Amino acid sequence: MSGAEPADDEIRFERRGRLGLVTLDRPGALNALSLGMIGALHRQLDAWEADDGVTRVAIRGAGGRAFCAGGDVRHVYALGRAGRLDDVFAFWAAEYRLVVRMQAYPKPLVALIAGVVMGGGAGISLHGAHRVAAEAYVFAMPEVGIGLFPDVGMTYALPRLPGRLGTYLALTGARVGPGDALAIGLATGFAPARDFDAILDRLAAGGPVAEALDTGAARPPAGALVAARGLIDDAFSGDSVRDILGRLDAAASAGSTFAAETAALMRTRCPTSLYIAREQMRRGPDLDFAQAVLAEYRVVTRLMRGHDFYEGVRAVLIDKDGRPDWRPATLEAVDHDAVLAAFGPAEGPEPRFA
Repeated sequence: MSGAEPADDEIRFERRGRLGLVTLDRPGALNALSLGMIGALHRQLDAWEADDGVTRVAIRGAGGRAFCAGGDVRHVYALGRAGRLDDVFAFWAAEYRLVVRMQAYPKPLVALIAGVVMGGGAGISLHGAHRVAAEAYVFAMPEVGIGLFPDVGMTYALPRLPGRLGTYLALTGARVGPGDALAIGLATGFAPARDFDAILDRLAAGGPVAEALDTGAARPPAGALVAARGLIDDAFSGDSVRDILGRLDAAASAGSTFAAETAALMRTRCPTSLYIAREQMRRGPDLDFAQAVLAEYRVVTRLMRGHDFYEGVRAVLIDKDGRPDWRPATLEAVDHDAVLAAFGPAEGPEPRFA
């Protein structure tokens, strides 16, 4: 399927009593969002907003392995390699408009998250009021590993996590389990995946949403992320990527395995992406949601004209050799002025995200 074709076999919509239910149905692709799915979901949300009989909307992923692993970057890669940049830009604009629509949606949005939630999957869940994690929940924004950056509203959301945890997640792409997600606000509730059907039945009945989501299940304990909070807050308050790495190296020298592993992970990431992500986290607290998404659109369209995104997708998802040829290859060689310029207004007309 090309991204411009209908998505009837990739996303399903149901009306159950007072509930509008969305099921992402590409389990073989970890429910990654195609352009058709994005458009179909946007239109259905518009229809349910106008329907007084629908008082809440829930979204889930099929297959059990993933809620949604992100946008369909393989398709974006193919379009870019074919020189179809207008189609590439249309994909990002549509995904970002959907995220803005969902963040401002006037009816309660409930994400039932079993398995992986990454990239665009976080974009269509994290900004809603209710995010229920199951036992296999795994959150990550790993874009710095493919020459991209944490987008879909993460410029707004990640800096608003406690302390410097958002900066840590942006610059590492590290994975977060359900206990830590609940502790830091990525998830708002917990339920075993086997209870999701019962939750949907209660939502359909139309009672208070909070009561429908309460299964009485014991919340999993926080893990390594919360345990390392003090170190993270200190290291990731550094003024630059190099300063952050220096602080991590110092902590590693003092015996911190967490710091050593974190620094090693960052050194595998795209140098330019690290600089972009650090700049996002610096700017994000002063931006409203629409401004944050516009900044992301400006950056992503510039990266689509470059080298690192295509090389990162090739190395991680296409050839899977794990040996990306980043250009530049070192932090020292990154042009900081070019990074700042990427956040500036485009030369031509820009989409509206307000």
